[in-house]
Parts: sequence; structure tokens; C-alpha cells
Amino acid sequence: MREIIEKIESASHIVLIAHQNPDADSIGSASAMYSHLLRLQKKITFFCVTDTINPSLECLPWFDKIRHDFPQQADLVISFDCGGRDRLGVEEVPFLINIDHHASNRGYGEINLVRTEAISTTQVLYDFFVENGIKINAKMATALYAGLLDDSDAFLSAKVSSGTFKMAATLLECGADSELCNRALFKSVSLAAQRLKGEMLQQCRLYYEGRVAVTEVSREMMESTGALAVDCEAPLNESLYLPTVQVAVMIRERKSGGFKVSLRGEGSADLAAVAEHFGGGGHRHSAGFIFEADGMNDALTRILTKLDKELV
Repeated sequence: MREIIEKIESASHIVLIAHQNPDADSIGSASAMYSHLLRLQKKITFFCVTDTINPSLECLPWFDKIRHDFPQQADLVISFDCGGRDRLGVEEVPFLINIDHHASNRGYGEINLVRTEAISTTQVLYDFFVENGIKINAKMATALYAGLLDDSDAFLSAKVSSGTFKMAATLLECGADSELCNRALFKSVSLAAQRLKGEMLQQCRLYYEGRVAVTEVSREMMESTGALAVDCEAPLNESLYLPTVQVAVMIRERKSGGFKVSLRGEGSADLAAVAEHFGGGGHRHSAGFIFEADGMNDALTRILTKLDKELV
């Protein structure tokens, strides 16, 4: 942590990176650090390569500062919640500080603050602020709370502990707008998302005696409903509510080619290992990857074959 503080103090232009297709944890972490760096009167660029970001995240502080072109001149980069270097969205960067909580993170930065026991990257950053006596203002608290709320699945995750609620309580005392975060992340949905959800749940299929739920999302489904990629998340998570299901799989056909696969689980299967087998990563119970396959059936067969070994 001392190294991170020293690098920040000596830097003149700092780039904060939220990963590709960012969630509240990545945006929230970068947003909280943005507020801190403003107090230090640093020159800052808030970067995310994805130009169509989940509109639910627009409520987070400094969202309007996000830029999609990487600056030509910067002497320090800090990435947030990027489990792999490929999620940065840029090939070459100057000195890199990697702040994350993914078990699949291999420490690709010059400095790596990776705590896999943390429920969110915002928790890693919260601990960094607290342990270094850095005051958390209301904007920082809201940003940190949003990441905690999202990655804990509204405090329903198996990783939730008493420490999780202590952090949430402290953030509320610091001025976090919990109502804003709750409404934006869990009580705001578009008609397009609802239409997609109906189609996804209608064609959901069960495998391995009902232990695996698979949902296939074609390009036609996305185009006909007008939904965004992020709108696939809710139906995927809800398929885990089925009483026999231990693993939920979503295979989405990408407009640019190939397939995006998201894995969610509650059993003993190590989904991070499955994702890493196909070049992806994540956590034991939440992982994903992008890969090429000869059609949806081929993609499903290969995924189920790998899952079979984990389920045994």
C-alpha cells in the first residue's frame, strides 16, 4: 500500500481504468479513487473502452467523466476489477497498479493489490482507504457501496460476512446514498430487458438431472427485443433459483462473432477453472469467457463436456 501511495504522489497524470463492459464494482472503484485524486489535485482520466455502458450505472459519481480514448501522455495507470490484462481494453500502458479481487488474477501489474478473499474490488479499495487514514466522503461512499451491493448480489452471496455489513454500515455513516444504488441496480429495468428475459426463460433447458440450467441467446433475440448485453444477467442469475440447479450457463452469440459465455453457481463446481480452460477467468461461483465455436450446438457441447468433470 505504501508503494501505491508513493506512486500516486509522484504521478502527474493518472488514468483510472474500468474494465470492458464494466459493472458497478469496476465503475464504483474507479469513481471512488477519482474523488480521492481530485482532493490531491491530480490530473485524471477516467477510461473505459466500452462505449455503451449499462445505463443503470449513470447514477454513480463521475460517470459523465468516462472517456473511451486512451490518453497519449500519462505516467500512471490504475486498473479496477480487471481480472486479466486483456480486460483493460488497451494494449500498451505506462506503470500499472492492478487493484482487484478475482481469484484468476495473475498479478499483471507492476504493483498488484489483489485480495481474493474480498467480496468486491470496492472492498479492497475501502480497506486501502481505511488502513491509510484516507477520509471517505459521500461521493466515495456511494461509489463503494454500489460495488459492494452489486458484487454481493444485494447481500445474498455466500461470501457475505459480518464484515460485509460492517463496511456497508460505515459507508452509510459516510453518506452513501443506498436508496439511489438499490433503485438503480435492482429496481430499474427497461421494457427491452423484460422482453429479453421472457424469451430467455422460455427456452431455458436443464441438464444433468436438473443440476445445470442453460440459456442460449441468439443475435436475433437481442436485435428483436432491443436489449443490451447486460440485460442477460438477471435471467441468468434467476435460473439459479430453481431448486435443483447448481450451475447456470448463458451462451450469447456476439455480433462481432464467437460466443460470450457466463457461468454462475452455488455448488461445489469450480467455474473459474472452467472459464480458464477456455481462456477466461473469474471466481469460483461466477466466471466467464469468450470463445469461437462452430455454432451454438458445438459451443454447448464443449461447455457441458468440461462442466461434467467439475460436477463429478
